Amino acid sequence: MDAAQLTSSLIRIQSENPPGSTTDLVAFIGEFLDSIGVKNCVVSHPGGRDDLITTEPDPRLLLCGHVDVVPAIPDDWTHDPYGGEVADGYVWGRGATDMKGGCAALLIACRDLVESGVEPKAQFAFVCDEETGGPYGIRSLLAKNLLLPRDCLIAEPTPEMSPAVGQKGLYRVDLSFRGRPGHSSLYPLVGKSAVMAAFDLVGYLREVHARPFPPGKDLQPLVAQSARIFADIFGIEGGDNILTRVMFNPGRIEGGEKANIVAEQCRMELDIRVPWGCPLDDLKRSIAEHAPDAAIRETDVAAPTLTSPDARIVRTVCAEVERVYGTPAVPFLQWAASDAKYLRDKGFDVVEYGPGEIPTLHAVDERVSVEQLEKAVDVYRGVIQAYSG
Repeated sequence: MDAAQLTSSLIRIQSENPPGSTTDLVAFIGEFLDSIGVKNCVVSHPGGRDDLITTEPDPRLLLCGHVDVVPAIPDDWTHDPYGGEVADGYVWGRGATDMKGGCAALLIACRDLVESGVEPKAQFAFVCDEETGGPYGIRSLLAKNLLLPRDCLIAEPTPEMSPAVGQKGLYRVDLSFRGRPGHSSLYPLVGKSAVMAAFDLVGYLREVHARPFPPGKDLQPLVAQSARIFADIFGIEGGDNILTRVMFNPGRIEGGEKANIVAEQCRMELDIRVPWGCPLDDLKRSIAEHAPDAAIRETDVAAPTLTSPDARIVRTVCAEVERVYGTPAVPFLQWAASDAKYLRDKGFDVVEYGPGEIPTLHAVDERVSVEQLEKAVDVYRGVIQAYSG
C-alpha cells in the first residue's frame, strides 16, 4: 500500500464533524500500526469521538494529525466526496487535503522506516475534532498529560515549499442580543431591535478591520514572505492585510419574530482572527462595549502564536523540504487556526507541513496530488530519522 492508496482508504471511512464519530477510522489506523509493530492505544469520548496515540517509551518528536472532516454535499462534485477515487494524478474526496492525505503520509513514512530497521523515536497522535475546536481531541490529550512538551510536526496542508511557523489568534463567540419589542410601524421611535444591535456590531467590526496592526520588526520579513505566498495560492493581492488586520465573519445570524414586530432577540455566531500587535483583551473589551445588550459566550479563544524560525523542528523540516524539492524552503505565517495554538501554549515547538491542494480545502472537489503525497512521505521520513538517530 502506498500513500495514495492509504489516503483513499481513509477518505472512504466517513468521519464528518458534525456528527463527529471517528471510531471506525481510528480502529483502521490502529490496525495499520499494529501490523507494523507500533504500539498504540485509543482514547474514547462520548459520541464515538475517539483519538489514537502511540506509546513509544522515549519519544523525541510528536507527529499530529486530525481525522475529522467538514461535511460535504455531493451535488456539485466531479467525484464522489467519499469515494476516495484516484484519477488524473489526484486522490479525490473530502479530507484529501484537510487532512487525511497528511495522516496517510505520516503513517507510510513510519512504516517505511520500521521496515528499514529504524526505530522511530516519535509519538503519533490522531485526534477526533480539530474542526470543532478540539475539546475531545488535542485539548483533552493535553489535559490528561498524554502528550508532553517536545518538538512537534502537524501534517496540516501547506504550500510545498513553505512550512507554517505561526498563526493568527482566534476569538470565536456566540452573541445573544436582547431587544424591546414593539409595533414595526413605530420603529425606531418605539422599541429596540435586537437585529439592529447585531447589525451595529458588524458595523463596528468593519471599522476595526480597516485599522492595520503593524507587526514588530522581527515579524515583518515573515509577513512579507507570507503575503507573497498568499498571492501564489489564492491570487490575493495585498496579502499582508490578512496578517496585519482583524478579519471577521458573522457566519450565522438568526433573529426576530416576524416582519411587523421589532425584534426581541437575535443570535450571532462570530469568528474573528486576531493579528499580532492587536491585544486580545482590548479587542474583547471593545466588542463587549459595542454590544451592551448581548450575552457573550466564548467558544474558542487564542492569542497569536509563533515558533521561532530558528527552532530545531523548523530547521529540520526546512532542510528535508530542500533535500526533496531541491529548493530552499521559506517558512510563513498562517491565516487560519489549528491545533498548533494549543500545543504552543503548552510549551511545544510546532511546525505545520503537509500535502494538499489548498484552494480545495473545505471546498468542492477537494483533492491531493499523488506526487505531493509521495514527496511528503519522503520529507516525513527524513524528519523522523533526524530525531531517531
